[in-house]
Amino acid sequence: MSFRKIRQLNGAFVQKSIVKARFNPFRSFAVSCLNVTSNGSTFKRGENGTMAGSTPVSSAYQTHRPAEVSKLVSGRTYCSSAAPKIDSKTHMWSRYTEMKRLVQDVIPPGVCSILNPSTIYANNEVDLELVDIYGFDYDYTLALYSNCLDAMIFNTAKDFLVKQYKYPEGIRKYDYIPNFAARGLHYDIQKGFLMKVDAFHYIELGTVYRGLKPVPDEEVLKLYGGTHHLPLHEVSDFYGKGPKIKQFMDVFSIPEMTLLAVANDYFISNDIEYDPVHLYKDVSDAIGMVHIQGYMYKWVMQDLEKYILRGEETLAVLQCLANSGKKLFLITNSPFNFVDKGMKYMIGNNWRDFFDIVIVQADKPHFFNDCVKPFRLLDSHGNLKWDKIKSLDKGKIYKQGNLFEFLRLTGWTGSKVLYFGDHLYSDLADLMLRHGWRTGAIVPELEVETKVANTQQFAQSLTWLQALTGLLERMQKHRDPEAKEVRKDWLKEREELLAVTKNLFNPQFGSIFRTCHNPTYFSRRLCRYSDLYMASISCLLNYDLSYTFYPRRTPLQHEAPLWMDQLCTGCMKTPFLEEMSQIR
Repeated sequence: MSFRKIRQLNGAFVQKSIVKARFNPFRSFAVSCLNVTSNGSTFKRGENGTMAGSTPVSSAYQTHRPAEVSKLVSGRTYCSSAAPKIDSKTHMWSRYTEMKRLVQDVIPPGVCSILNPSTIYANNEVDLELVDIYGFDYDYTLALYSNCLDAMIFNTAKDFLVKQYKYPEGIRKYDYIPNFAARGLHYDIQKGFLMKVDAFHYIELGTVYRGLKPVPDEEVLKLYGGTHHLPLHEVSDFYGKGPKIKQFMDVFSIPEMTLLAVANDYFISNDIEYDPVHLYKDVSDAIGMVHIQGYMYKWVMQDLEKYILRGEETLAVLQCLANSGKKLFLITNSPFNFVDKGMKYMIGNNWRDFFDIVIVQADKPHFFNDCVKPFRLLDSHGNLKWDKIKSLDKGKIYKQGNLFEFLRLTGWTGSKVLYFGDHLYSDLADLMLRHGWRTGAIVPELEVETKVANTQQFAQSLTWLQALTGLLERMQKHRDPEAKEVRKDWLKEREELLAVTKNLFNPQFGSIFRTCHNPTYFSRRLCRYSDLYMASISCLLNYDLSYTFYPRRTPLQHEAPLWMDQLCTGCMKTPFLEEMSQIR
């Protein structure tokens, strides 16, 4: 849809939305905004409502100026007492009908396929031409894994619970539920609740689960002292774990959340008394055994084709960077034999030729904030050597170490370094906040969420949800009983729309990026700890290495009336926005 068409639609809406009722204080604010022209110069309002030294106010405003505004003198607005009485119920439903028609007209054909899952999104301005050194994590960064790995981790940890920790045999009957949990959720260790929390530390009601069943909102409020806010000291420390609440931030944590849910569900369903704190620790230990004892490494190495995805894309990225003269390094917590086999499968036997430095079993995040552990040299078979490390050389493999020694030996500091990883805390937080490296977050969930956002159902539901919310906000001035009943109907419809948009992503927890209108706690950390974020490193192939990423100037709340999303959806907080849209 052309901009001219949008302006025409919006102009029609503005003309129809002039309410002949009591004076609205927002209107004087809207008119006062017109004291600055689009080129930044100022002007003086004449007594007849025109602007001295400028073109007259648009005809829409002159013709349809509210009857209650009798005159403007010295910045004061006087209201006429002759404003006619209106039937608020009829008026409100009329506005509802007109808004719904406008929303349908505003969504043009094809608008639902504009999001590209291969896009790189910028939280901060990044000029790739200034980046000389590229660093990578391994798991879920260079190597992407199939979902069947999650089921293997879940089933093996479930067996550990029964065999090693003597949990009831009945837990074995639970199969892995692929789409139950989502990354970024919080777990209340003492209550056994899995839930989604927003950027302001509020629990999103309707997303709290005890076992496999939702907890009623009333019970949530009661258990949290009449609120659904979580105090800062309980939510998490710098790395996502507080004394009472744990946040699950990496992709590997999804099987753990699912196992916690089914174990809680078994005890609750069978009316068996248990301590949720003990359950959390046992499940956490069982999941840890899968990794520590090497089960996951063994499964992947035995069937690389089954578990590792899109290795050819990783090869293409490394070739592109190396051919452009960029320096590359790898810092991973995984052991050398596991990384070596996976990289040979994806890249070839010469994979180490691409990297100037390779560090395995780094023990992140301690690698980034601890200056105690020294580097150890490994031979080509992964065996430890006793050499004192005086330099980090290409072609050699190093174990452990710390970033402070890394920086001293390489001199790779500041924004000329860009490091990619999937774990916001272990991979990126320290690098961004303490060391000044550029960071890129790998968020595989972006592919699925983008596909959902591109559907017609989501676009229509979201646009109407925003418009209906705007109506609810503006129509609060009607206080009679009939108006209250109308708003009650609208609130019910709004709740239904919120459920629809949530369920399109995940029936239990919705999108990992939003709780209704607010960003999630995960989104907040994503914006704080990453300069860029993308679905996979292969997204780099869509950009030239001299490309500059610019963050979008998304509106703050006080900027909202001047932004096109307000104009297009009709979700306007003040009248006269046709005129105000010209002010940038």
